[in-house]
Parts: sequence; structure tokens; C-alpha cells
Amino acid sequence: MKIILFHLMEQSKNILMGRRENWRCARLSAIRLTMLSVLIQTLNDEERLARTLASLIGGAVEGVVREVIVCDNGSTDQTHRVAEHAGCLYVASGGIAAGIRQAKGDWLLLLEPGARLGEGWIDEVVAHTARQTMPARFSRARGSRVPFLSRVLSGSRALAEGLVISKRQAAALSKNARSAEAIARGLATKKLDAEIWVAPAK
Repeated sequence: MKIILFHLMEQSKNILMGRRENWRCARLSAIRLTMLSVLIQTLNDEERLARTLASLIGGAVEGVVREVIVCDNGSTDQTHRVAEHAGCLYVASGGIAAGIRQAKGDWLLLLEPGARLGEGWIDEVVAHTARQTMPARFSRARGSRVPFLSRVLSGSRALAEGLVISKRQAAALSKNARSAEAIARGLATKKLDAEIWVAPAK
């Protein structure tokens, strides 16, 4: 009886290990297919940019974040140095459209400077891009939620919750939109089950 139980336990263990390995391989394949280009539009945002870049480190380590493109609108502070020291591609002219043209990923992640992504965002984005074609936004972290009435009265920012969008759709929208905010405005999107700490208003 003990021998039979031992063999059953060993078989279960091997099956579980096999499933974990298959899941890991599937996840790595999905990550390789995703390869995001992150675009951040800036104007005198050196401190905000640094905070956002720090929250993307995990994505770079996992291989999901292929590149970060900083599209600057004429900053006079040290935004360009923050971008260059972090290894970002710094686009000094042409706005968001120029950044989209230079992006190498099939999927883009547009963020406001100062926004920070919470834990679990990598798996959520990988899963979304593997099975969806529509854009998506993140869920606001509890600490950065604003009452509905306050949002209506102050005017909500379309990019406050970030935007995951295919490069093809973003390129088409950028022909008439001069900013990342304009690209995000009015889009029908899916809500991701991953949190974002919204950048404070300037």
C-alpha cells in the first residue's frame, strides 16, 4: 500500500511539474509575441518620468517592454537626461506621431508621466494582447480613485488610466490626433484587472 501511494504521489508530482513547465513555456511564448513599445509624452516632467520608468523595470526584466520612447514637447528641464540615462529613445520633435512611427512593437502602451503600474500588470497585458484586438485601460488603484462627481466637474483625462493599443490603430488615429491624450479620448476600451496609480494633475 505504501509503495502504491508513493508511486501515485510521484506521478502526481511529475504531472504537476509538467503542467508548470508547459505553463511557463506558454507564458514565455506569449511574452515573446507581445513585446510592448511604451510611449510617454512629456513637457518638463523629469521627476514624473523617473517615477513612471521605475514601475516599468519589471516589464523590461521579463522581456515584455521592448523599448521606451519619450516624445518630448520642448522641455527646458532635465527630462532628456532622465530619458537618456534610463536607456529610452528620446524623440525631440514630431510629437506622439513620430514616436509611434519609430516604435518596433506591434502593441503600444501609452502612459502619462507620473503614472505608476501596479503588480500583476505584465500578465494582464500579455493575456490581453494574446486574445484581443481592441484597446484596453488599467483599473485605478484604490488610493488614486476620484469620486465620479469630482471627475465630471474637473474634467477627466483620457490617458489617466493608460492605454494599451495596437500600433496599427494608434498610427491611424495619430494622423488626426496631435497628442497621446487625443489618441486615447473617446475610445471604446476593455478594462484590465491590473491597477495603475494615476499621475497627479499638474
